[in-house]
Amino acid sequence: MLRTVIVGAGGVGNVVAHKCAQDAETFGEIWLVSRTLGKCEAIAKDIEASTGVKIKTAVIDADNVAETAAFLKEIQPKVLLNIALPYQDLTLMDACLEAGVHYLDTANYEPLDDPHFEYRWQWEYQDRFEKAGLTALLGSGFDPGVTNVFCAYALKHIFSEVETVDIIDANAGDHGLPFATNFNPEINIREITANGRYWEKGEWKEVPALSVKQEFDFQHPDVGTRSIYLLYHEELESLAKNLPGLQRIRFWMTFSENYINHLRVLENIGMTSVEPIHYEGQEIVPLQFLKAVLPDPASLGPLTKGKTFIGCLITGTLKESGEKATRFIYNLCDHEECYAEVKSQAISYTAGVPAMIGARQLMSGAWLRPGVWNLEQLDPDSFMDDLNAWGLPWHVREANQSLEL
Repeated sequence: MLRTVIVGAGGVGNVVAHKCAQDAETFGEIWLVSRTLGKCEAIAKDIEASTGVKIKTAVIDADNVAETAAFLKEIQPKVLLNIALPYQDLTLMDACLEAGVHYLDTANYEPLDDPHFEYRWQWEYQDRFEKAGLTALLGSGFDPGVTNVFCAYALKHIFSEVETVDIIDANAGDHGLPFATNFNPEINIREITANGRYWEKGEWKEVPALSVKQEFDFQHPDVGTRSIYLLYHEELESLAKNLPGLQRIRFWMTFSENYINHLRVLENIGMTSVEPIHYEGQEIVPLQFLKAVLPDPASLGPLTKGKTFIGCLITGTLKESGEKATRFIYNLCDHEECYAEVKSQAISYTAGVPAMIGARQLMSGAWLRPGVWNLEQLDPDSFMDDLNAWGLPWHVREANQSLEL
């Protein structure tokens, strides 16, 4: 019997489970598993009410390779979708290798005790997955994920050569709270407080965290002009390696002044630190404590209004004319529409739907290729078709914007 296992029952896991259930013919018997059975059961109840599909639930410890592998051997799924924390990527990859299961995740590995992420650890699994005849898809979220596929699509259909890429991620929504993160606070804050990095002419260049800011006109009435900040994001690492002819690639994200002010205060008083401290006889990590007191991102769904706008501003040589031009490939997503469909806001929706779509490519065989792959290394067409079919329609427009440091 065809089976699919989804690990993780947070906001994104909720979206993935809903979307897989909407296509139960493709995914077969769906299992949603995490450390907290209650979260899985609540999602399963919502899914049955909205789709009529009954999914199964179980408790596993994703940090325990033996336990997870034993579960996978018993269930025998075709694919495991890792929607847990990036700290657990390697243990889940190990479990998939032991159990003979294809693997997919949405974010690259990051050590728990070191706010540093890179693909090296997962790329080192290439030979093991290839020899096992298994496929591992890395970063099948939106950014990374859809942004990688946008670049591959542009290189296949629009440009003969890509020169520059600026990935721009805007959340133009408002939840009305003084301060909250749109996804896991610990992961979010570790990412934002790290130094910015970008790749240019074969070199990585680094700038202090949140030190490079520009005003960018999204040319959409629901988004307008917003402040964008240069960050380092994981898809830069793989795209810099895999896009031939590339001269520069950067990542930008919007933040309000209110968000930046709160973040700087928290950083200044040490609440964003990952270094353990002793408090009343116990060892605590300030950032983990902060995560515990901040609003759960899953609770933002019914509060958030507005849209997200995420895309790739790409300059290159047009296939048809040979002229240099810029195109903006993007998706616009509405928070309230997402919540009405799957009870999650658009941040979780834009990360979760591409995980389901990436898994569809594995289930269909379109992307079954032994080894470890980033999404731009695979044919983009069926994935791009599925974006339109499953809730994340994309658009291409001519652009004359430029982003100069």
